[in-house]
Amino acid sequence: MDAAEEIRDANVRYHDLAAATYDSKWGIDYEAVGGQQVVGKLGKALGRAPGHYPRALEIGAGTGYFILNLMRAGLVERGVATDISAGMLAVLSETAGRLALDVETACCEAAELPFEDDSFDLVVGHAVLHHLPDLDAAFREFRRVLRPGGVVAFCGEPSRYGDRLARLPKRGAHAVAPLWRALLGADERVYGENGHLGEEDTLEAVVDVHAFTPSALSAHARSAGLEDIRVRGEELAASLFGWANRALEATAVPEDIPRVWRMYAYRGYLLLQALDRSLLEPRLPPAIFYNLLLSARAPD
Repeated sequence: MDAAEEIRDANVRYHDLAAATYDSKWGIDYEAVGGQQVVGKLGKALGRAPGHYPRALEIGAGTGYFILNLMRAGLVERGVATDISAGMLAVLSETAGRLALDVETACCEAAELPFEDDSFDLVVGHAVLHHLPDLDAAFREFRRVLRPGGVVAFCGEPSRYGDRLARLPKRGAHAVAPLWRALLGADERVYGENGHLGEEDTLEAVVDVHAFTPSALSAHARSAGLEDIRVRGEELAASLFGWANRALEATAVPEDIPRVWRMYAYRGYLLLQALDRSLLEPRLPPAIFYNLLLSARAPD
């Protein structure tokens, strides 16, 4: 088995295992706040208010966070969701049924899309490019299935510098975790048998393949023949705050974490996200932020 196959198999297994609890783990919702987050991220990637897209394709859709929220917001008329994890797509389909949304799904790889040329107005993804072993092949596919003038937009991709920066709050959180658990009255979480990590936790450490510089991310889009390439950064204060809290929460039994803490973490993240958006993102270079956002256009 070559390296690309190993990466693919690890991602399939991890996301199948994570599917059932993925939405609750990452606070994914399909109400007003979730919709505002998704529409805001897409608009930030594009550098303008999103338009209306008759047919849109999401790459690595997972449980449907982006495509379902875009459909609920009325920005996407017909949605198609792809992922290599059948488990994730099963959860997506269940959620779509609950929301009365008609979404087509396809279990496939980003580098081998089972769609005709020039068949989508929008190709979108969230936190997916860093999982893909062959980015150049994937971008060629995005370009192939886009209609002339169609748009590609990817959000939530880790920057190389931001990924390093995130290690600081994680290390700090692990240092104070015993005191934090004592204050909250939470027991320490024991992973697997005899304190060893379970399969899902072990795989989570290996499924991320890339962290990007803005120029490297742009180069993949350019090599595929895309135009009007735009890369910007998103979230600095919010990401540092969020990673510290997630690292703390990972050390405790989930049921022991009180609701008041979860509300503090959630509202604090939204507050710092607003600070990033209004003060830091317009003034600082994209490379220092935790997330990168990319948009580009297929030639007319």
